[in-house]
Amino acid sequence: MVTFLLTDVPVDIDRDPARLRAIQELSDPAYAAARPGLLQQVAHWLGEKFSELLNSLSGVPGGPLGLLLIIGLLIVLIVVVRLRVGKVGRAAQAARQVFSGRRRSADEYRKAAEQAAAQGQFADAVRERFRAIVRGLEERALLDSRSGRTADEAAAEAGALLPNLAADLAAGARQFDDVHYGGRAGTEAAYRALTDLDNRVRRERPVLVGA
Repeated sequence: MVTFLLTDVPVDIDRDPARLRAIQELSDPAYAAARPGLLQQVAHWLGEKFSELLNSLSGVPGGPLGLLLIIGLLIVLIVVVRLRVGKVGRAAQAARQVFSGRRRSADEYRKAAEQAAAQGQFADAVRERFRAIVRGLEERALLDSRSGRTADEAAAEAGALLPNLAADLAAGARQFDDVHYGGRAGTEAAYRALTDLDNRVRRERPVLVGA
């Protein structure tokens, strides 16, 4: 019986007949049923690619966790840049302008500042006195009367024409922003410093830019 089985199996099969027999064998429906579906193949391919990505980033400190941290930091950086230069940033800068509502004369702002200081409301006194400085510069035509100017912009433009007071103007702009937008309490010392600055700005003669 063993001799019959061994002699019944061909010992040597040519290439073409072997290929045909393999094709016939693989065409059996049982093989097709066992083959993974398209969705499984795609999932397997994606898994391999993701594994390759993690392997290529194996040098990142902390491995996959470090990679996630880096991605998170990049997202935060993009959001910060967007806030600074995007529409949100422009809207925030527009909201930080020196004047709001009806624009009054410099003397009216000075009077309002003095009244607020007399009542101990130094936050209001600081705001109104800085507005008096900027409005006084506009009335002298040292600054144009455009809307939307921020305190820092006003200080920088005025400092270019009044270089002896540039540092004090910048400091005054910071005081205005700290009180009006930063929520800090106004102080009598800050108000007195702005009052002195206002008087010096009124006496100071401008210089020609580039002279």
